[in-house]
Order: sequence, then structure tokens, then C-alpha cells
Amino acid sequence: MGKRIISQKRGRGTTTYRAPSFRYAGRAGNIPVDKESEGKITDIIHSQGHSAPLIVVAHGKKTQLSIAPHGVKVGDTVQTSKDAEMKVGNTLPLDSIEEGQLIYNIESKPGDGGKFVRAGGTYARVLTKTKDGVIVQLPSKKKKVFKKNCRATIGIIAGGGRLEKPLLKAGNKYHKSKAKNTLYPRTSAVAMNAVDHPYGGSSSSHKGVVTISPRFASPGRKVGKIRAKRTGRRKGR
Repeated sequence: MGKRIISQKRGRGTTTYRAPSFRYAGRAGNIPVDKESEGKITDIIHSQGHSAPLIVVAHGKKTQLSIAPHGVKVGDTVQTSKDAEMKVGNTLPLDSIEEGQLIYNIESKPGDGGKFVRAGGTYARVLTKTKDGVIVQLPSKKKKVFKKNCRATIGIIAGGGRLEKPLLKAGNKYHKSKAKNTLYPRTSAVAMNAVDHPYGGSSSSHKGVVTISPRFASPGRKVGKIRAKRTGRRKGR
């Protein structure tokens, strides 16, 4: 009989698939494209919504969150400009970055703040520049062409060794999944024995419950196996 598919579970509206974004520190990205500035790193913080630490950059009276590169510390200055120095933490257009340089937080469109290469310990590499754009090798070894005025940050993202420490027990895996609300596996009811759950057991002809969506389900749950308009033969024929 199977079980409910993920899109059906998502449409139910429970907290199983809902990210606790109210506990996140905030959006981490580049400053607006129409501004060129120099900021000072005032703090390095942890955000459970990111796999890498974040830096708090002060631009005058305003502060902004950005992904922390490996090797920076509180008190360092970072620049955002097309004429900025080729230094770790500085943000420049791809056309101004040297070939072979390691970069991260690459913009998909100029001014969107960064969409590619944002996970802890990852980096991309500028391969070559053409008349159509700049070719960048992503962490997956795939090569992608970006526009020349898309910006990126110099360096490697911090937090690269986080996956080297073993979890050791299922409890640690559970709390790690709960922090970002990623799906933690649970035993399916139909896989249990009959004494453990009403849906369990295989001795009967019908195992579990039907997976057809209810007739008056909400639009989010109305996916997968849709209930038929009618079943059986019509009377009077």
C-alpha cells in the first residue's frame, strides 16, 4: 500500500518540515551593489541556520551579517569594491578577480547578495575569463559561466572540519537535525508488528491505511493519489 509521499506530508502544515527561521541570526550576504564601502569585523557569531560561522561587519552606524572566511578575526577590515585588494574577506566583481583565485558566496545575478558556495568549508575557483562571462569551477567540479559583474568574496568558508567529528550516537543526530528541522527518520507504522501499532502486521489482507488523499483535503494535501470522482458502476444502466 505504501505510505504518504513527502509532498503530502508537507501540505499538512505541521512543524515536521517547517524550518525554525525565527531562531536564525539573519540573512548573510553582500552589501547592496550600488554601495562601495570598507567595514570592520566586530564579532563572530553562530547561527543554527548556517553551517559556517557568521561575521558582524560594521559599516559606519550600520551592521551587516556575512559568511566568515577561514583566517579572519575580530578587528580585521573587509572591503567591497571593484578596486579592492585581493585579500581574504574582500568582495569584488568576478571580472576583477585573478584567475585561479579561491572564492565563495558567488552572486547568481548582480546584486542578489550571493547564492552559490555558501556551506562551511567549501570554495570555488576562478578558471578563465571569456567575452561571454567568467567560468568558475564549483565545489561539485561542475563549471558554470557567471556574468562579469557578479560579485564574489575571496577565500575559503570557515567551519570546514565540522563533518570530521563523528556523531557516535543517534541522539546527537536527532539534535543536529532538529536545529535546522531537517527530516529525522522515524519507523513507519506499517513496518511495525500488529501488537505495536494499529497499522502494523501483515497477516491481514489489508495492511496499513489507504494513501489516497481525502476528498475535502486542503490544496497542499491534494497531491499524489487523487480520490476518484466516482467508483463502481452507475445505477440504472
